[in-house]
Amino acid sequence: MPLTFFATHPLIASLGRLEMTTEQRLSPGEVMEFHPSFHFRWEEPQQAYVLLYPEGIVKLNTTAAEILDVCVRGDRSIAEGSAILASRYEHPRIEAEILDFMELAYAKGWIRPKT
Repeated sequence: MPLTFFATHPLIASLGRLEMTTEQRLSPGEVMEFHPSFHFRWEEPQQAYVLLYPEGIVKLNTTAAEILDVCVRGDRSIAEGSAILASRYEHPRIEAEILDFMELAYAKGWIRPKT
């Protein structure tokens, strides 16, 4: 099943366009981790990957889950994860779109730079 990595993707569209300050911008070389308040896992009742946090749950679509799995849980840089996904889905120019998604996830507080 091909994945959609465009700004019109429903997940990205539903989050809206967040204005990022220079301090919030991520670089492709950064390695990210989940914020300790968020737990990424498969949730059988939801039939989807989710981010659990004390106040609730974020149900992820397939694309978002795949990006987070490869780029965050995989303990890789954003660029390394993007290269894996580009190869897997034969879409050579997805790095910018993945970086956009990662910046949205960062702005939402789901992920943070790994220390």
